[in-house]
Amino acid sequence: MDIEQLRSICLDLPGVTEDVKWENHLCFLVANKMFLIAGLDISPTTASFKVPPEQFNDVASKDGFKQAPYLAKGQWVHTSDVELLTEEEWVYYSRQSYELIKSKLPKKVQRELEGMQ
Repeated sequence: MDIEQLRSICLDLPGVTEDVKWENHLCFLVANKMFLIAGLDISPTTASFKVPPEQFNDVASKDGFKQAPYLAKGQWVHTSDVELLTEEEWVYYSRQSYELIKSKLPKKVQRELEGMQ
């Protein structure tokens, strides 16, 4: 798994855009709300994403994972290396994070996104 594969997974989701923030973080957004952040200037590539509250402690306690700095309050986890997850796992966690963020958007925006599928 590399950053290009992760980009492909995220950009395949409806209405996703990308933006570089804080000089070196590639952020994937749905309706201008971040759902996944990847570090661009670090090797190995790091990433942070949102998980449901009931999964937060389990995912954050895996080897190579921790609570995401500044975002843990919102149940975001950070991995020190994107290669710690398989492509299948990234598809799962990316979609899950996307859906968690999308669920907080206005209903009209959610309907528009669903129409893009």
